[in-house]
Amino acid sequence: MARYTGANCKLCRRENMKLYLKGERCYKEKCGFERKDYAPGQHGKLRKKLSDFGIQLREKQKTKRIYGVLETQFRRYFAKASSTQGITGDNLFQLLERRLDNVVYRSGFAASRKEARQMVKHEHFTVDGRKVSIPSFLVKPGMVIAVKEVSREHIRIVDSLETAQGRGIPEWILLDKPNFKAEISRMPIREDVKYEIQESLIVELYSK
Repeated sequence: MARYTGANCKLCRRENMKLYLKGERCYKEKCGFERKDYAPGQHGKLRKKLSDFGIQLREKQKTKRIYGVLETQFRRYFAKASSTQGITGDNLFQLLERRLDNVVYRSGFAASRKEARQMVKHEHFTVDGRKVSIPSFLVKPGMVIAVKEVSREHIRIVDSLETAQGRGIPEWILLDKPNFKAEISRMPIREDVKYEIQESLIVELYSK
Protein backbone atom coordinates (compact mmCIF):
# COMPACT_ATOMS: atom_id res chain seq x y z
CA MET A 1 0.00 0.00 0.00
CA ALA A 2 1.27 3.50 -0.86
CA ARG A 3 2.52 5.62 2.01
CA TYR A 4 4.73 8.64 2.60
CA THR A 5 8.27 7.68 3.64
CA GLY A 6 9.99 11.06 3.52
CA ALA A 7 10.96 13.47 6.31
CA ASN A 8 7.93 14.53 8.37
CA CYS A 9 9.41 17.91 9.28
CA LYS A 10 9.49 18.85 5.60
CA LEU A 11 5.71 18.44 5.48
CA CYS A 12 5.27 20.97 8.30
CA ARG A 13 7.63 23.38 6.58
CA ARG A 14 5.80 22.98 3.26
CA GLU A 15 2.46 23.79 4.90
CA ASN A 16 3.94 26.63 6.98
CA MET A 17 2.46 25.28 10.22
CA LYS A 18 3.11 22.60 12.82
CA LEU A 19 1.29 19.40 11.92
CA TYR A 20 2.55 17.54 15.03
CA LEU A 21 3.67 14.49 13.08
CA LYS A 22 6.63 13.46 15.27
CA GLY A 23 5.10 13.25 18.73
CA GLU A 24 6.98 14.81 21.65
CA ARG A 25 9.72 16.18 19.39
CA CYS A 26 7.20 18.69 18.01
CA TYR A 27 6.87 20.28 21.46
CA LYS A 28 10.62 20.76 21.94
CA GLU A 29 13.31 23.07 20.60
CA LYS A 30 14.55 20.28 18.30
CA CYS A 31 11.37 20.62 16.23
CA GLY A 32 12.40 21.01 12.58
CA PHE A 33 9.76 23.66 11.95
CA GLU A 34 11.03 25.77 14.86
CA ARG A 35 14.57 25.67 13.46
CA LYS A 36 13.60 26.21 9.81
CA ASP A 37 10.21 27.87 9.49
CA TYR A 38 10.39 28.13 5.71
CA ALA A 39 9.54 25.76 2.88
CA PRO A 40 12.03 22.99 2.02
CA GLY A 41 14.13 23.16 -1.12
CA GLN A 42 16.65 25.52 -2.67
CA HIS A 43 14.14 28.36 -3.02
CA GLY A 44 12.15 27.63 0.13
CA LYS A 45 12.73 31.03 1.69
CA LEU A 46 11.17 32.74 -1.33
CA ARG A 47 7.51 32.05 -0.64
CA LYS A 48 5.44 32.95 -3.70
CA LYS A 49 1.95 34.41 -3.59
CA LEU A 50 -0.53 31.57 -4.10
CA SER A 51 -3.43 31.58 -6.52
CA ASP A 52 -6.95 30.79 -5.28
CA PHE A 53 -6.45 27.19 -6.40
CA GLY A 54 -3.09 27.05 -4.62
CA ILE A 55 -4.65 28.24 -1.35
CA GLN A 56 -7.41 25.64 -1.61
CA LEU A 57 -4.87 22.91 -2.41
CA ARG A 58 -2.72 23.78 0.59
CA GLU A 59 -5.73 23.49 2.94
CA LYS A 60 -6.49 20.05 1.56
CA GLN A 61 -2.86 18.95 1.82
CA LYS A 62 -2.64 20.15 5.43
CA THR A 63 -5.67 18.07 6.38
CA LYS A 64 -4.47 14.96 4.57
CA ARG A 65 -1.06 15.16 6.18
CA ILE A 66 -2.35 15.81 9.68
CA TYR A 67 -4.52 12.69 9.62
CA GLY A 68 -2.12 10.62 7.52
CA VAL A 69 -4.49 9.70 4.69
CA LEU A 70 -3.73 9.58 0.98
CA GLU A 71 -5.69 11.16 -1.86
CA THR A 72 -7.99 8.26 -2.80
CA GLN A 73 -9.06 7.67 0.78
CA PHE A 74 -9.47 11.40 1.42
CA ARG A 75 -11.76 11.67 -1.63
CA ARG A 76 -13.90 8.85 -0.24
CA TYR A 77 -14.23 10.68 3.07
CA PHE A 78 -15.23 13.86 1.24
CA ALA A 79 -17.81 12.01 -0.87
CA LYS A 80 -19.32 10.48 2.26
CA ALA A 81 -19.29 13.85 4.06
CA SER A 82 -21.01 15.61 1.16
CA SER A 83 -23.73 12.95 0.92
CA THR A 84 -24.47 13.13 4.66
CA GLN A 85 -26.99 15.61 6.05
CA GLY A 86 -25.34 18.68 7.56
CA ILE A 87 -22.37 20.92 6.76
CA THR A 88 -19.92 19.08 4.50
CA GLY A 89 -16.79 20.52 6.13
CA ASP A 90 -17.98 19.59 9.62
CA ASN A 91 -18.94 16.10 8.44
CA LEU A 92 -15.50 15.64 6.91
CA PHE A 93 -13.67 16.42 10.13
CA GLN A 94 -16.06 14.25 12.10
CA LEU A 95 -15.18 11.27 9.90
CA LEU A 96 -11.44 11.93 10.20
CA GLU A 97 -11.63 12.33 13.98
CA ARG A 98 -13.55 9.06 14.32
CA ARG A 99 -10.74 7.02 12.74
CA LEU A 100 -9.39 4.50 15.25
CA ASP A 101 -5.77 5.59 14.80
CA ASN A 102 -6.79 9.19 15.52
CA VAL A 103 -8.77 8.13 18.61
CA VAL A 104 -5.79 6.15 19.92
CA TYR A 105 -3.60 9.24 19.45
CA ARG A 106 -6.15 11.67 20.88
CA SER A 107 -6.68 9.42 23.92
CA GLY A 108 -2.97 9.61 24.72
CA PHE A 109 -2.04 6.00 23.99
CA ALA A 110 0.39 7.09 21.25
CA ALA A 111 2.60 10.15 20.78
CA SER A 112 1.62 10.67 17.12
CA ARG A 113 -0.97 9.44 14.64
CA LYS A 114 1.73 7.57 12.75
CA GLU A 115 2.71 5.70 15.89
CA ALA A 116 -0.97 5.08 16.69
CA ARG A 117 -1.54 3.63 13.21
CA GLN A 118 1.35 1.20 13.67
CA MET A 119 0.11 0.13 17.11
CA VAL A 120 -3.39 -0.50 15.79
CA LYS A 121 -1.99 -2.64 12.96
CA HIS A 122 -0.01 -4.64 15.52
CA GLU A 123 -3.24 -5.36 17.43
CA HIS A 124 -2.40 -3.61 20.68
CA PHE A 125 -5.99 -2.38 21.08
CA THR A 126 -9.52 -3.71 21.36
CA VAL A 127 -12.84 -2.04 20.60
CA ASP A 128 -15.66 -3.22 22.86
CA GLY A 129 -13.53 -6.23 23.75
CA ARG A 130 -12.79 -7.25 20.17
CA LYS A 131 -9.43 -7.01 18.40
CA VAL A 132 -9.38 -4.38 15.66
CA SER A 133 -6.31 -3.93 13.47
CA ILE A 134 -7.78 -1.48 10.92
CA PRO A 135 -6.58 2.13 11.48
CA SER A 136 -9.48 3.55 9.44
CA PHE A 137 -12.13 1.81 11.57
CA LEU A 138 -14.75 4.43 12.53
CA VAL A 139 -15.70 4.55 16.20
CA LYS A 140 -19.17 5.45 17.49
CA PRO A 141 -20.48 6.91 20.77
CA GLY A 142 -20.52 4.32 23.54
CA MET A 143 -17.61 2.32 22.17
CA VAL A 144 -14.71 1.57 24.51
CA ILE A 145 -11.15 1.46 23.17
CA ALA A 146 -8.78 -0.43 25.47
CA VAL A 147 -5.15 -1.46 25.48
CA LYS A 148 -4.82 -5.25 25.47
CA GLU A 149 -3.72 -6.73 28.80
CA VAL A 150 -0.43 -7.98 27.36
CA SER A 151 0.36 -4.54 25.90
CA ARG A 152 -0.15 -2.43 29.03
CA GLU A 153 3.56 -2.47 29.85
CA HIS A 154 4.55 -1.41 26.34
CA ILE A 155 7.09 1.37 26.90
CA ARG A 156 5.71 3.64 24.13
CA ILE A 157 2.15 3.43 25.49
CA VAL A 158 3.23 4.04 29.08
CA ASP A 159 5.45 6.99 28.14
CA SER A 160 2.78 8.52 25.95
CA LEU A 161 0.12 8.32 28.66
CA GLU A 162 2.44 10.17 31.04
CA THR A 163 2.46 13.21 28.74
CA ALA A 164 -1.09 12.87 27.39
CA GLN A 165 -2.65 15.52 29.63
CA GLY A 166 -0.11 18.08 28.42
CA ARG A 167 -1.20 17.49 24.83
CA GLY A 168 -4.85 17.67 25.84
CA ILE A 169 -7.64 15.07 25.72
CA PRO A 170 -10.74 16.18 23.75
CA GLU A 171 -14.06 16.38 25.56
CA TRP A 172 -15.67 13.65 23.47
CA ILE A 173 -13.19 11.07 24.78
CA LEU A 174 -13.39 9.90 28.42
CA LEU A 175 -9.96 8.56 29.36
CA ASP A 176 -9.70 5.98 32.13
CA LYS A 177 -5.93 6.14 32.50
CA PRO A 178 -5.49 3.57 35.34
CA ASN A 179 -7.40 0.96 33.34
CA PHE A 180 -5.92 1.87 29.94
CA LYS A 181 -9.36 2.57 28.48
CA ALA A 182 -11.06 5.39 26.59
CA GLU A 183 -14.80 5.69 25.99
CA ILE A 184 -16.38 7.68 23.15
CA SER A 185 -18.95 9.87 24.94
CA ARG A 186 -20.33 11.64 21.85
CA MET A 187 -19.65 12.41 18.22
CA PRO A 188 -16.74 14.83 17.69
CA ILE A 189 -17.67 18.28 16.39
CA ARG A 190 -15.70 20.87 14.43
CA GLU A 191 -14.90 22.87 17.57
CA ASP A 192 -13.00 19.84 18.93
CA VAL A 193 -10.45 20.22 16.11
CA LYS A 194 -8.01 22.97 17.07
CA TYR A 195 -6.02 23.09 13.83
CA GLU A 196 -6.21 26.31 11.83
CA ILE A 197 -7.79 24.89 8.70
CA GLN A 198 -10.45 26.49 6.51
CA GLU A 199 -12.52 23.49 5.50
CA SER A 200 -14.70 25.67 3.26
CA LEU A 201 -11.72 25.94 0.89
CA ILE A 202 -11.52 22.14 0.69
CA VAL A 203 -15.21 22.00 -0.17
CA GLU A 204 -14.68 24.63 -2.87
CA LEU A 205 -11.74 22.67 -4.31
CA TYR A 206 -13.66 19.41 -4.65
CA SER A 207 -16.83 21.14 -5.85
CA LYS A 208 -15.22 22.43 -9.04
